[in-house]
Formats: sequence, structure tokens, C-alpha cells
Amino acid sequence: MSKELYAAIDTFLTASLIGSDPLLDAVRESCVEAGLPAISVVPTYGKFLNLMARMLGARTILEIGTLAGYSTIWLARALPANGRLVTLEADPKHAVVARTNFRRAGLAGFIDLREGLAVETLPGVAVDHAAGFDLIFIDADKPSNPTYFTWALKLSHPGSLIIIDNVIRDGRILEPNSIDPSIQSRRQLFTLVANEPRVSATALQTVDAKGHDGFAMALVL
Repeated sequence: MSKELYAAIDTFLTASLIGSDPLLDAVRESCVEAGLPAISVVPTYGKFLNLMARMLGARTILEIGTLAGYSTIWLARALPANGRLVTLEADPKHAVVARTNFRRAGLAGFIDLREGLAVETLPGVAVDHAAGFDLIFIDADKPSNPTYFTWALKLSHPGSLIIIDNVIRDGRILEPNSIDPSIQSRRQLFTLVANEPRVSATALQTVDAKGHDGFAMALVL
């Protein structure tokens, strides 16, 4: 098995089940044009997030990590007319690109993009959204994942779903002695989730055009 094969399968699945979407294609191209890292979720994952939000009947969504807004748009498209999505982005350059993409998608009115380090903007989000969010998607700097999960619990309610991306990293999650902070934080995250009585959780491995990875899901009880 190889990354090239995973990419070919992604292309097949996208063509077979999702089809062409010029707007989302343009969002991905905006990453390249702006020199942003090529770390957006793949189309099949974006559609997965969209379906999860629709199955939940989510009216409020929090995303930690915006980049160019590709996953944000997938999520926002699942919202009802009175829905709201808050997305947090630390890099001002990324935020500029994302806002342009939100306007292009006709979704700017649904999305509240807050600039700054998430650990600094989350307290304000908590004040403004005391009722919590129906769906929380964590896809930001990995060393902070345990902190983000703790905040996600504060910003949730029974029935909320928390999805945390990039928890496998080519199998490096199995390295207990890794000196990489992003690996150690992921291992701490699993311990934190496993010992949290307020959630029921699982994790799945994935392979796609970006390689071997996976995500964790926690349902708030």
C-alpha cells in the first residue's frame, strides 16, 4: 500500500460519490496561491463532517483551526437558516484567505471567524455561547489538543459531538518515548479522553491522499 494508491482511491471516491464542486475546488486552490500549507481535509472527509453535522441536526458548530476555510465551508453548509459557526484561526494571513472564501461561498453571514491564539479567544467564545455547541471540530496545533479538548467539554452539552483530527500520524502514536511534542500531546489526549466520564469515545484510522492518520470522536453524555 502506498500514498499514491490512497490518493488514487480518494480521487475515485470523490468522483463517484461527491462530484465536482467548483467553489470548494477554488478554496483548495486559494491555499496554493496564498502559500498556505496543504493540510486541508480531503473532500471525502469534508463530506463526512457535513453529514455528521446534518445527522446531529447541528445548529451551532465550533471549529478550532480554520486555515483557508475548506472544512469550515463543508460544516457551514450543513447548518439550518438560523445556524451559526464559530471558527478560530491564529494566523492573520490564513484568516484573510478564509474570509475571502466565506464571501465567495455566500456563507459569511453564518460564520464568525475569530483571529488569535485559540487559548486566548476561547474564553470569549464561552461567554458568547454559554449554551454550548452541538458539534466541535478540533483541527489546530497538535501540542494544544489536550487543552482544546478540555475547552470543548466546557463548550458542549449532553448530545454534543467532539471530533479531533490527526490523532494517528503514520502510526507514530505508538511511540511512548517520542520527543516530538505533537506525538506526546496526542498520547496525553487519549489518556484524557479515556479517563473522562462525561464522554463516550472511539477513534478510527484513516488512509487518504495525505497518508495514514485518523480521528477521535467523543459523544458528550
